[in-house]
Amino acid sequence: MNKGNRVVYLIAGTVMLLFLGLIYAWSIFRGPLTAVYTGWTATQISMTFTISIIFFCIGGFVAGKLAAKIKRRVIILISAAFILVGFTMITLLLDASAPVKSLWVLYIFYGVFGGGGVGLSYNTLLGVIVRWFPGKTGMASGVLLLGFGVGGLALGSLVTVLVTQMSIGMVFFVVGILMAAILCIGSFFVKLPETAPAPDGDKGKTGDKAPASPKSYTLGEAVAKPTFWMLFLWVVFMCIGGLLVINSAAPIAVRYGMAAVLGLIVPLFNGVGRPVIGTLLDVIGRKKAMAINTVIMLLGGISLLLGSMTETQVFIYIGLPLIGMCYGGTPALLSAVVNNFYGPKNYQVILGAATFSLAVAGVIGPLLSSKLQELAGGEYLTSFIMVIVVAVMAIILNLLLAASSKRDGLEK
Repeated sequence: MNKGNRVVYLIAGTVMLLFLGLIYAWSIFRGPLTAVYTGWTATQISMTFTISIIFFCIGGFVAGKLAAKIKRRVIILISAAFILVGFTMITLLLDASAPVKSLWVLYIFYGVFGGGGVGLSYNTLLGVIVRWFPGKTGMASGVLLLGFGVGGLALGSLVTVLVTQMSIGMVFFVVGILMAAILCIGSFFVKLPETAPAPDGDKGKTGDKAPASPKSYTLGEAVAKPTFWMLFLWVVFMCIGGLLVINSAAPIAVRYGMAAVLGLIVPLFNGVGRPVIGTLLDVIGRKKAMAINTVIMLLGGISLLLGSMTETQVFIYIGLPLIGMCYGGTPALLSAVVNNFYGPKNYQVILGAATFSLAVAGVIGPLLSSKLQELAGGEYLTSFIMVIVVAVMAIILNLLLAASSKRDGLEK
């Protein structure tokens, strides 16, 4: 294995995921669309994002299946084609005089084609590049997902500028061309190691224990173990807790007398948390890293609750970044733990199955957030209480996961 090349592959993968992350900055597109299609309800237009999350997970699972049959570079090119077709069709079919048809255009071509295309590349890039960093899977996953997490934040200004220069339909066309071009160029850097690389460093000193068995599990063997479902549920609870705050970060800032721009603290720390928490797994091990990530959510929820109860801004300042960090660290941990538990051979398809946890949270989180705010008359007190509740449930699941993983022979 050429360890010099792997840094180039990591950078290329991060750049590709940076552009892919733009599709999940749905709020950037939502404003200009609702200005044109004034008859759409908030629920109708939000469904576009929900569909994209579901097909993102389906795309990831399909990529895992395809990885055993075709080259990873080809999967990236298929992903580019899905995104290009999806965004081009949006440009061609959006019609201000036909709002119902236009809504279905978004559901199909943004949600299905766009979300599915992103899922294909997401799973493939993680599946390939993590293989170059044995013993540093947390760091590699975290850096890759840093790009994915800050894509909307970093490139959102580009879309904002484009909206002032052209129609929203043409904006989709330009963004689709850009994303597809980056994927086509980046596909040349999607390459598996020719030989199985040796682990980096002595993991016995860091506490990141290797799996008790070197066996590579199949998807069927993985999902048959209670450990898989405990990890799955842990991710669901962690993501729900994060979404309760992330979906309303800017309004929360305004509600407590802060500038709306301070809502950007959450996506910023969402990005930072991915490499930080991922690297923490490599250094201190899965059990402690997952425990710390979960406790960060608990502390964030408590801080926000105190801020709400006392109307004290400093608690809001503390709570927002803590929630952003633990939310970002969760997918990085998921990616690394799946690899460490079940081995690299079938990593992509097992990760694809585990990633459906993000879809479950993506559906439940926003609905729960809206309902809690409705019951509280637009306030956030009940949302902050629910963050604490799901954090406690995640802590319990993490304790059960430790016992289950040892019993299943996945950890010493």
